[in-house]
Amino acid sequence: MAVDQAIREQIAADLWNAEQSAVAIDRPTDSHAGLDVVDAYEIQLINIRKRLDAGAKVAGHKVGLASEAMQKMMNVDEPDYGHLLDEMQYFEKTPIDAAKLCFPRVEVEVGFILGKDLPGAGCTNDDVIDAVEWVVPSIELIDSRITDWKITLCDTIADNASSCGWILGEQRVPISEIDTGDIDAVLHRNGEIVAKGNSSAVLGHPLNAVSWLARKVESFGVRLRKGDVILPGTATRAIDISSGDHFVAEFAGLGSVTLDFD
Repeated sequence: MAVDQAIREQIAADLWNAEQSAVAIDRPTDSHAGLDVVDAYEIQLINIRKRLDAGAKVAGHKVGLASEAMQKMMNVDEPDYGHLLDEMQYFEKTPIDAAKLCFPRVEVEVGFILGKDLPGAGCTNDDVIDAVEWVVPSIELIDSRITDWKITLCDTIADNASSCGWILGEQRVPISEIDTGDIDAVLHRNGEIVAKGNSSAVLGHPLNAVSWLARKVESFGVRLRKGDVILPGTATRAIDISSGDHFVAEFAGLGSVTLDFD
């Protein structure tokens, strides 16, 4: 049973305040047993619209729960998604203040930049190949505004799929020049390797995640447009961060991206 609009608005406000204050809240599903996936996406959109009304712009989307292991952990059979806004972009060599976040983690992702709009319903991997202009090294910074990452699927969706920020490396590779389904990735923290993975871990191929995303968001009145950044899911496990950490993510044939924390 879905919850009513007043409850959606209250949950959105609680999540908004948690993000602004960096003080996490208890998970909404504990207080609202009827909260379902549709409610959760509508809650996400309430806060996205609030940020757009304040001047932010949609820069793209991210896919979460894109690995089989994560789906089994959350007892779901499909990924989820969140919005990437321009004000969520971080940059190499510009340290992030970790104190302004709740429980931040780093994810390594093979990113895409669209050179064309994608179709919605019926979008295929061939459509994605045709639309992607650049493949890019990227890191997604995730953060849960819910205490200790103790979340259900609906909790993370409502919380913008636990997205917090995104960083792109400088290198741009045409999709025709790299096998995006077989890119090895290594994450270093303070000079030590902390995670390794391959892009095939992302739904078997990251293009599967992008075509799924295009089909999924259309049901909520959203389309993936030219210029959008798409983060299809992590090729490694997520890594917790601490103040002072320096991360370098390296991608075979694609370059690297760095991220620093104060």
